[in-house]
Amino acid sequence: MRKIENLVEFKNVSKYFKDFSLENMNLHVKQGQITGFVGANGAGKSSTMKLIMNLLQPDTGEINIFGKDYANHEKEIKERIGFVYDSNVFYESLNLKDIRKIIGPAYQNWSDSQFNDYVRKFELPLNKAIKTFSKGMLMKTSLAIALSHEAEFIMMDEPTAGLDPVFRRELLDILKDMMVDGRRTIFFSTHITSDLERIADNITFIHKGKILFNESIRNIQERYALVKGSANLINQDIEKCFISMERSSTEFQAITNNAEEVKRLLGAQVVIEEATLEDIMFYTKGAIGQYV
Repeated sequence: MRKIENLVEFKNVSKYFKDFSLENMNLHVKQGQITGFVGANGAGKSSTMKLIMNLLQPDTGEINIFGKDYANHEKEIKERIGFVYDSNVFYESLNLKDIRKIIGPAYQNWSDSQFNDYVRKFELPLNKAIKTFSKGMLMKTSLAIALSHEAEFIMMDEPTAGLDPVFRRELLDILKDMMVDGRRTIFFSTHITSDLERIADNITFIHKGKILFNESIRNIQERYALVKGSANLINQDIEKCFISMERSSTEFQAITNNAEEVKRLLGAQVVIEEATLEDIMFYTKGAIGQYV
């Protein structure tokens, strides 16, 4: 496998729909890392993932996967991608033996022995109909299929939604184990931001069809902060440091993407706390212009 920095690259990609658009997207997914993809319902996550899979094509801009374009390399690209769904996509009457027989021949690198190994590891029944599987078992089934054809890039759409906390933790541990040898890349869409804080290397945040940031979780943790203090501290210069602010007659609470500047200007006069991804998403509604 040739080492490239960005396994997925969007260059000025736009896609227009009747009442929504993805505009001028510059997205990169780093090879060998886990990138979390966050945004509210309707922000454009599903459409972006369809563009990555070539289920939608851009109206403008360029998309490269593994350094290649779909126009000339679609079969090769899709051989190397595994998609983990958040719902059942199989005929409900089939069992895993049936699924193996149907899906295996479609992939050049398919391994029956590897599939059987993952079925055992994930404690999945080979002979029970898919309709008897829980959501967690369906998630493991999609993951076993992706890993059994040596998928290098695994896309996951809301994989932990609706799972109980114990199974969520188990799934996150499985994903961490998958990343140890550095051969795989994961793009992980979710509303459960605490899961990403546990395992992600990078975060992409989309809001109303625009990428607000696409950077390492370490940078985000260093730059973003919640700031609380007395309302009389606020002036025009201070206000410029904040992406969003809530203010009463006596106090304010704000979020900044320049924590160092706030510390320099206000120091011990305010309380500065680390902002979670959930904080960032909540406080930045309607604040797109301040991300540039």
